[in-house]
Amino acid sequence: MPYVSNEEAKAAVQERAGEPAAQGRLSRILDSDMFHSFLRSKVTVVAAIGTFILFLLAFLAPWVAPHNPFDLASISILDARVPPVWMEYADPRFILGTDDQGRDLLSGIFYGMRISLIVGFCSVIAAAVLGISLGLIAGYTGGRTDAIIMRIADVQLTFPAILIALLIDGVAAGVFGSIDREVFAFYILIVSLALSFWVQYARTVRGSTMVEKNKEYVQAARVIGIPAIIIMIRHILPNVMGPVMVIATINLALAIVTEATLSFLGVGMPPTQPSLGTLIAIGNDFLYSGEWWIAIFPGLALALLVLNVNLLGDWLRDALNPKLR
Repeated sequence: MPYVSNEEAKAAVQERAGEPAAQGRLSRILDSDMFHSFLRSKVTVVAAIGTFILFLLAFLAPWVAPHNPFDLASISILDARVPPVWMEYADPRFILGTDDQGRDLLSGIFYGMRISLIVGFCSVIAAAVLGISLGLIAGYTGGRTDAIIMRIADVQLTFPAILIALLIDGVAAGVFGSIDREVFAFYILIVSLALSFWVQYARTVRGSTMVEKNKEYVQAARVIGIPAIIIMIRHILPNVMGPVMVIATINLALAIVTEATLSFLGVGMPPTQPSLGTLIAIGNDFLYSGEWWIAIFPGLALALLVLNVNLLGDWLRDALNPKLR
């Protein structure tokens, strides 16, 4: 009988099955309840398409934007406060008009949206890593460690997220100074938002961990001597990620709005690296002088982005809720 290697045997099994492993995974996704729930909701499909388009425009801003708002050589102060193309005295080069420095507003929205999304994603990831880690430790170990972590979380819940971000930003301004703060504004925002949103992850993961650690598969892992850190990461963490994904999606919209609020208040991104909030703050000074487009269009872009992300978060929450299936 000829020798058959393991690779040949696996290939023969996949060939008899009629489809490769990748196609099998794809077919399982297409046949899943979540995918059918996604297709049944027209609002969710539209929100997903809108979110994808906005993300694409933001992250491809250097290639799709008509102008580079950061290139000082291409900006002229003579082009300042030019109205949109459908208004009188417009310039066809600037579809949505320009701001007070002569920068193309449409290009500024693309670049500003990219900064807002990067800050939002980075802060959500940082908050999730911190909150999940503390939640796993608190739920698995219990006792005094659990009490200390949860009391810190309870104290932080008494303060609004924006106040915590303002406090951290004020401390950073005192440490780095006004000049250095502009250099580190991006990182200060991420740390501020991450420390504002970690509590939700920690409390959710703690509750799920306290349920999972008493199940048989965790008890069996303890009996055979697997270290606690491996049990938390390999066994418990995958089973508590469902609620975490919902919180992360909703917190992405909250992080974008909070970043825009901080930038509008002047403690976020500097005017040299404007986010959507910074563009709105710049336009607010000209809102009642007739140049309404400088603030309105970035505000509409922010509202559209947050609305689409929130709609996706609402659908994901309902799709992962077994009581609603």
